[in-house]
Amino acid sequence: MALQRTVDKWKLKKWFTVYAPKSFNESKVCEIPGDDEKSVINRKIKVSLDQLTHNPQHAFTNVVLRVTDTNGDAAHTKLIVIELVFSYLRSLVRRYRSVASVVVPVKTRDNVPMTVKAISVTRNRVTGARLKGIRSEMVSFINSYSKENDSDSIISSVIDGKLQSDLTGKVSHIANINKVEIKKLEVD
Repeated sequence: MALQRTVDKWKLKKWFTVYAPKSFNESKVCEIPGDDEKSVINRKIKVSLDQLTHNPQHAFTNVVLRVTDTNGDAAHTKLIVIELVFSYLRSLVRRYRSVASVVVPVKTRDNVPMTVKAISVTRNRVTGARLKGIRSEMVSFINSYSKENDSDSIISSVIDGKLQSDLTGKVSHIANINKVEIKKLEVD
């Protein structure tokens, strides 16, 4: 009986270099294996934002990138999720503080659907009526902000913290605000 020789499937795989979107200067993110170019498309890669921006303040933020197309050994991506690490969010919420969170599905000026999940933490406990006011103010501001701006500017304002500081200014007249964060931004 003759022995059949098998080929290791792992050795047949090809390595693709994954590059970040243009907003992150198309920097190299990682390398992933794949059988061919079609098998790499639509893969998701989770990476810390400080790896892309080289800013240590972004260490508590993760970014999910989706491979959209390949060109030879290069795989180009699109940003689909920006989210804060749970341990960072947990450090904001403490005793004797109130939390207001909202989930707002929006469409940007360039008709890109997004879901913005924001959280507001007060300095001390507030009444339910004030929390309701904070939530409604956050929803109306996020809706108006998304209608005025395109998707790229919204993503960059979340990364820079501009949207969070604008939101803080809008809701600070209702109660003393400790922190307003965009917990998660999903590009649909």
